[in-house]
Amino acid sequence: MELFIVLAVVAFIIAGLRIANQYQQAVVFRLGRFQGIKGPGLYWIIPLIEWQQMIDLRVVTAALAQQETITKDNVPVKVSAVLWYRVVNPELSVMEVRDVGNAVVQVALTNLRNIIGQHSLDDVLKEREQLTQAMQRSVDAATEPWGVKVAMVEMRDVEIPPSMQRVMAQEAEALREKRARLIKAEAEYEAARLLKDAAGLIMENPAGLELRRMQMITEVGAEQNTTIIIMMPSEFVSMAGAIAELANRKTQPSA
Repeated sequence: MELFIVLAVVAFIIAGLRIANQYQQAVVFRLGRFQGIKGPGLYWIIPLIEWQQMIDLRVVTAALAQQETITKDNVPVKVSAVLWYRVVNPELSVMEVRDVGNAVVQVALTNLRNIIGQHSLDDVLKEREQLTQAMQRSVDAATEPWGVKVAMVEMRDVEIPPSMQRVMAQEAEALREKRARLIKAEAEYEAARLLKDAAGLIMENPAGLELRRMQMITEVGAEQNTTIIIMMPSEFVSMAGAIAELANRKTQPSA
């Protein structure tokens, strides 16, 4: 009889032993009432009176299904995202919500549609980092009462209608053409300004013009062509013009 009692006590003790991994904690209930948090490691609960629900404390990656929604400027888009979260309070994750994983995903999907609807298509495409940060803060605030911490949210893909893709391609092409024309105009302006400065320097020192002419002759000769260029000082041209004007005056009949 004593042996039977000893075996029963040993079996009772063994039946209540539990082991939780380092990344786990157990929420223990006694006769339906919350008793406490146990683990990680080896611990004991009262068989038949206490029961537990094991909670994983590691970061969970949840892929949000693609959502079709409309932006603020009435453009239909399809957006998919990825959510990273972890349970930081096992008691709340069990006591406050029935299925914490599904609840977090549904909150994230709702917030994704709401945030897309509050911004234009340009914002969705160009400011994705700001939108994901806003979504992370919103989802984190909604899941905090459940003992859940949202670590990060990232929009994985944004699909827009083919017609809108063609419009955006035309807009991008027009912007590139505009940029090219501006660069060309700036280059021409800079060249004209430099030519103006060069002309001013030559006017201040006429000898510079002769040096430039000699340089041109050297450059033409280096090209190995048959063109012959005869250069003369600018004073000769001015003198010839004065002689021609004087001859014209003499040939004109007097009034």
